[in-house]
Amino acid sequence: MAMRKLKLQVQMSVDGFIGGPNGEMDWMTWTWDDKIKEYVNELTDSVDTILLGRKMTPGFIGHWSAVQPSDPSYPFARKMMDKPKVVFSKTLDKSDPIAIGWKNTTIAKGDISDEVNKLKNQSRSLSGGKDIVVYGGAGFDSSLIKAGLIDEFHLFINPAAIGNGLPIFKEISDKQQLKLVKAIPFDCGIVVLNYTR
Repeated sequence: MAMRKLKLQVQMSVDGFIGGPNGEMDWMTWTWDDKIKEYVNELTDSVDTILLGRKMTPGFIGHWSAVQPSDPSYPFARKMMDKPKVVFSKTLDKSDPIAIGWKNTTIAKGDISDEVNKLKNQSRSLSGGKDIVVYGGAGFDSSLIKAGLIDEFHLFINPAAIGNGLPIFKEISDKQQLKLVKAIPFDCGIVVLNYTR
């Protein structure tokens, strides 16, 4: 039985950062055309579980849960809220006020490799044959990469160099060889680099 894949989708500067030194995202390009939106929708539709690190979760949940039905991004926001989410945290508890009201969210407190492999090994018949996506943040992404848990990378390279910020490849101790599946330039200036391990 084939394991479910873990896919990383992340915005990145050309010099390898996913956020400014304090998590700033003002350098990211959001003037997306239909083609890049279609790529993201296809990637989103290929998964049925979202992994998040503790620090990123309040902003992620807060953003997508606040999107109103009149907003053009509402259908996508519903996907984000309706898909099961697993938040990785050593400190967060289900009774934590932040966690109350999070729809379709569970908390993983165990060893990161054990927890992720448990999800990967879940029957594809239970998941509808779908995979898993991780959105971050930086520390969580770094831990997954260091442990060799990411199967597919979808790096959205923005046309900006920011000089300093939050890297996700800094913690690896052994070289990880990647295979380029495709590189897609979009009119907004973003190039998506899709790699597998």
